[in-house]
Amino acid sequence: MKRGTFVTFEGGEGAGKSTQAKLLVSELKRRGVRVVHVREPGGTPLAETIRGILKDNRGEAPCAEAETLLFLAARAQLVRKTILPALEEGAWVVSDRFGDSTLAYQGYGRGMPLPAIAGMNDFACAGLKPDLTILLDISPEDGGGRVRARSGATGVEIDRMELAGRDFHSRLREGFLALAAGEKDRFAVIDAMRTVDEIRSEVWKSASRFL
Repeated sequence: MKRGTFVTFEGGEGAGKSTQAKLLVSELKRRGVRVVHVREPGGTPLAETIRGILKDNRGEAPCAEAETLLFLAARAQLVRKTILPALEEGAWVVSDRFGDSTLAYQGYGRGMPLPAIAGMNDFACAGLKPDLTILLDISPEDGGGRVRARSGATGVEIDRMELAGRDFHSRLREGFLALAAGEKDRFAVIDAMRTVDEIRSEVWKSASRFL
């Protein structure tokens, strides 16, 4: 059986990753493609528990090293319990974030050593790399504005990562763009300030070549 296709969505806070991931999943299903939709951290009972720890802005904040290891632990569980089995069965897997987020957030954002993170990430992912990564690029100002507006409209509390300062989110954006520049064949960089439909069209143009 042919291995499935693995697509990931990356970008800063407020970029619209979840929206576009859902739209891609819906389009694939409409075309009769078997697809598994996951998010990071999360996607399994254990990984969702870790997600709660990482998102909480009221309890003890993990140090940068602990934060990195928690993200990697959740990813290792998701890869082995959900992603790899689905790919081996020929399904598409669409993930809201994956390994590039750890390199960007904990590497560029927190200042953790990139070679160490890359090695640990490879171990956690069992060497798995996405076939396509959609990077929705947005400035910290625009992304932060969207996060605040969403919180005000829905009452959802702004989480610990979203509350990180402007300098952190500037480093984060630079990190994502650097990662994309280093793997141009894998990344599709899309301006996240375009309309939802314009972005959806660009996402489909990149993803449909794998059908």
